[in-house]
Amino acid sequence: MTRGGRGHGRRRDVLKAITAGTVAGLTGLAGCVGDPEEASDEDDEEFDTVQFGVLEPFTGEFSDLAEERHQGTELAIQQVNESDEYDFEIEYSEYDTQLDPATATQRAQEAVQSDEAQFITGCISSSVALAINDFALENEVVYTPGAADVSITGSNCNEYVFRFETNTAQIAEVMAQWTTDEFGDRIFYHIADYAYGESVLNEVETRMESISDSYEQVDVTRSDPGSTDFEAFISQIASASDDADALVVGMTGADLAIFLSQASERGLQDEIPIVTTTGSFRAIRAGAGAGAYNTYSGVRYVPSIETGDNQAFVEAYESEYDAVPDNFSRVGYESIRMVANGIREAGSRDPTTVAETLSGLEHDTIFGPNEFRECDQQALNPVWMGECVEPDDGDIADVELLTDLSGEDAAPDCEEIDCDL
Repeated sequence: MTRGGRGHGRRRDVLKAITAGTVAGLTGLAGCVGDPEEASDEDDEEFDTVQFGVLEPFTGEFSDLAEERHQGTELAIQQVNESDEYDFEIEYSEYDTQLDPATATQRAQEAVQSDEAQFITGCISSSVALAINDFALENEVVYTPGAADVSITGSNCNEYVFRFETNTAQIAEVMAQWTTDEFGDRIFYHIADYAYGESVLNEVETRMESISDSYEQVDVTRSDPGSTDFEAFISQIASASDDADALVVGMTGADLAIFLSQASERGLQDEIPIVTTTGSFRAIRAGAGAGAYNTYSGVRYVPSIETGDNQAFVEAYESEYDAVPDNFSRVGYESIRMVANGIREAGSRDPTTVAETLSGLEHDTIFGPNEFRECDQQALNPVWMGECVEPDDGDIADVELLTDLSGEDAAPDCEEIDCDL
């Protein structure tokens, strides 16, 4: 296992693949990746390994989220390799994308050309994930992203991209409904100035407009990704607090943690309700400390939910890493499990064959029955609205769930998705 381009000495031991049964009954590709003609010529040959490339921003401001997602990925690979249900083993190599689209594309090329990866997973930044979307199509490899920008399974969708991460439209649905009901429809926005931030603005605003005839965008401020000083923005927001019912913040990672810390020091929570898209993430709550208290967030996942086989996942994760899983842990975990199910169902490791099989295939997941729906290959995940509150013990805010939407109710109708498969 390698982590290409990672600039420090921390390494993980190679997972020991344990085969519990004999390899039988599955046929697959023994030739070039993504070449359906060669796959069909060799349909009768058995395969016993499948190669993945794991692309994550192991360095940079999303490194904590990347490590969290990677642990979920590792756990799923270990479980697949130890299970009698799969007649193949997953091998993989790691690559550091460094939050840069060009670097990520180079790492993806290394994975496919040097390590012969047929499947790629990872990338938390939406801008980076969109670059790998294009790479997956050009190279005919299945890709499971970790980013939330709607266009990944919307206007930039393609037949090789399958997303288990909950997208911004799904989170915006529960956020818009709850914020309008609880606070009102005059909204000030602060976003990170890149694909994800713009996606938050567009999706929340679209839903606010559909919910309320009196919706008003009070103002929008934008900060560069990686910013560390938000004082000017916070002052601008505070000066407009009498005109706005709530502040919607479209940022994640260290950016959001720092923003919330500085906003709390300024007392912004006392002047205007702060509603975020990712403030429920444990890494952000840990980074923000008391700055996360008394803020609100759309919720993709918390380990306490009693859905599907989530509690078995939580127990296995805690046993393996002595830590509780969070959002990106479950994204990495189910991205691997669902693709593995597709490989098993297809009886092939040819990415084109697997992609055709995965679309619309039902899976048992931590959220219960789920699928990458056929129209956009987005997983139908439930969503929640939560409040980050001061904990009884420690400094990290607890998340109290306030309301929820089912996967079907949270997802936009297929007719509304700008995805042509």
